[in-house]
Amino acid sequence: MFLILFVALIAAPIAVSATLYAFSERAENWQIADRSSAGLLAPASAKADAAVRIFAARTVRWRGIFAVHSWIVFKDKGESVYTRYDYTAWGEPIRVNGFAADGRWFGEIPETVFAADGPEAEKLIPKIRSAIAAYEYRNYGDYRAWPGPNSNTFIAAILNAVPQMRATLPPTAIGKDFPYNGSWLSATSSGFRATLGGYLTLTVGWIEGIELSLFGGVIGLDVRRPAIKLPALGRIGMSAFTPS
Repeated sequence: MFLILFVALIAAPIAVSATLYAFSERAENWQIADRSSAGLLAPASAKADAAVRIFAARTVRWRGIFAVHSWIVFKDKGESVYTRYDYTAWGEPIRVNGFAADGRWFGEIPETVFAADGPEAEKLIPKIRSAIAAYEYRNYGDYRAWPGPNSNTFIAAILNAVPQMRATLPPTAIGKDFPYNGSWLSATSSGFRATLGGYLTLTVGWIEGIELSLFGGVIGLDVRRPAIKLPALGRIGMSAFTPS
């Protein structure tokens, strides 16, 4: 029985994701992959309202079989440019405006994880800025692809610090469960997360659903927006993102 469960819930999803990768453009030279705008944002100069977005896209090369990279973008009311924050492996980890705000991540079109506009975004932006300023792992050498802190740890910390966003990262956001605050038990936007160093994690919440993560691979269930969650494949069912 254990072997059947292992194959059905872990090995098979990873094999399917690896096959999809092998026959996709992601397997080609990532260094020349398209990083231009995916057209998910209105031109900042033409948008008077404040805006906040969180995006995620399959990460570079073979790691994209398992994981996504996530980032946050925002602009204040009346501003003519978006500001994008990524947490990266090169240079100073917190990278500002290193890429197009809604750019393809080395060829991959991003999915929208969270969106807010107008007065709602105006209320969130100061809290987001405070969460970014308070993020501890901001020095050279702090980035670790696995189990974290990585790009998904950074965005998870912002989401937890600003629970009004009421959003959750994809189950393929490996690193989101890393204990960036040094605690094995922490609050999420609608529940709690208990983790052993990011290697073994249980997350329970109305927004997050139920997730059991082993070495970053998530098996879970979302009742609010019905879906199952599997390693490498991510969500199968309704999207977690609810357009406003």
